[in-house]
Amino acid sequence: MTDCLAPFSAPYPAPAKLNLMLRVVGRRSDGYHLLQTVFRFIDYGDTLRFRVRSDGVIARVNEVAGVPHENDLCVRAARLLQEISGTPLGVDIALEKRLPLGGGLGGGSSDAATTLLALNQLWKTALPRSQLIDFSLKIGADVPVFVFGENAFAEGIGEQLQALQLAPAWYLVLCPPVAVPTAAVFSHPDLKRDSQKVTIQGFSKAVGGVIVADAVNDLQALVATLYPEVARYLAWLSRQRAVSAAMSEALMTGSGACVFASFDSEAAARTVLARLPADMQGFVAQGLAHHPLRDLDCQANRL
Repeated sequence: MTDCLAPFSAPYPAPAKLNLMLRVVGRRSDGYHLLQTVFRFIDYGDTLRFRVRSDGVIARVNEVAGVPHENDLCVRAARLLQEISGTPLGVDIALEKRLPLGGGLGGGSSDAATTLLALNQLWKTALPRSQLIDFSLKIGADVPVFVFGENAFAEGIGEQLQALQLAPAWYLVLCPPVAVPTAAVFSHPDLKRDSQKVTIQGFSKAVGGVIVADAVNDLQALVATLYPEVARYLAWLSRQRAVSAAMSEALMTGSGACVFASFDSEAAARTVLARLPADMQGFVAQGLAHHPLRDLDCQANRL
């Protein structure tokens, strides 16, 4: 049974990510696509709380629209850590969901990574971050970067990570009311799969947090064709450059559906947000220097 007196933990953040660039440079024999991308964390995301159980049961205690319990990456992450560490403990998970499903913001992956990092502390399993990164790939291709904890240049299927120092920036993120299934996009016959590779040196200089060269997303044209709402949001955001000199080009993040642009100040981003039509949704967020839980595992043995 759940420990009757055990309280829920303090909240643990699960921030969103933006892909400042995404290239599809090939495909492996097993069907996985080879990518090059730049991940940027932002200060907007989901929140999780945990209550340790002594009976080994792992359960999400609240309903989350569109995310059945058994499909929840948080539950999968907890079970994986339980199996690898051999802990007899379980956990109740409370998930406050803010990030849209199928939005390309990495919500499920971020939730899973936060679950791994938090339970590594709360269960006192104290596994090194490098080991958490290695097995987090079993949950999903985007999970390792959230465990890694740094803005990063990523290659392979997203697991080959090099930390990047990115300039401060503010972002306007728009959220079309559609959920884009990542697997369907990557399996589509019209997907561009032959981009030329670039080097990390090409990303050493950033202006407003957006990479100066090669700020492209190879999935964007296909997704905009398949989902008219994504195209509409991109078109609206692109038009705002005519009235906002401090704004970058509009770009889709991940496999969509969300689109974004960067600004050099919060005020500039909010000025454009204020122009957003009533039938569109979006938010302003600040780019983070690193994941807010980057150093959490260093405290695991002190509890």
